[in-house]
Amino acid sequence: MTVKERAIAVDKALKGVYPDAKISLDFANPLELLVATILSAQCTDERVNKVTKSLFKKYKTAKDYANATPEGLEENIHSTGFYKNKAKAIRNCCATLVERHGGDVPSTMEELTALSGVGRKTANVILGNACGIPGVVVDTHVGRVSRRLGLTKEDDPEKVEKDLMELIPKKDWVGLSHRIIHFGRQTCKAQKPLCGACPIFKMCLWEGKGERV
Repeated sequence: MTVKERAIAVDKALKGVYPDAKISLDFANPLELLVATILSAQCTDERVNKVTKSLFKKYKTAKDYANATPEGLEENIHSTGFYKNKAKAIRNCCATLVERHGGDVPSTMEELTALSGVGRKTANVILGNACGIPGVVVDTHVGRVSRRLGLTKEDDPEKVEKDLMELIPKKDWVGLSHRIIHFGRQTCKAQKPLCGACPIFKMCLWEGKGERV
């Protein structure tokens, strides 16, 4: 089985396990997804959703965030961790949206990654889930699982993204990201992966994998 054949087989198998896999963050528009994704850094999506439930009622536009006091925004997002850095990134990011984009979230990789606190991962989340533009989201789960399955040998997220884009049809990029993220969270965990319950155990090339039950 070639790497490409394995990638296609893995995606097909995971489709059977997670047929309705989608992003876990709650949002109603690109701005809300942008803010939620920034808050999700080193924080669970469940926690972020609890915070944004009230946050999105208080701040409705990019201008609202840009004009927010640091102390006020920090207090609102405190429980997501690293709240000072996140508040600064959100305020600066939204100030740029107001100044350069009329308060709207742009829909190109170049424009998105020019915003404060937005890297390729965040940009691909927004493009794929709010703009309908395919992209591969590489977080810690996608990177780890892809290496264990032999779909990439790279550690750098951008290189992992490039490898996966070459292996999987463009129409499946967004779905693949969601499926691997769910799989990485629930089964192929960083510590004590549930190899005995793994639906794609036979395709795994990881030397550290456990026994198949």
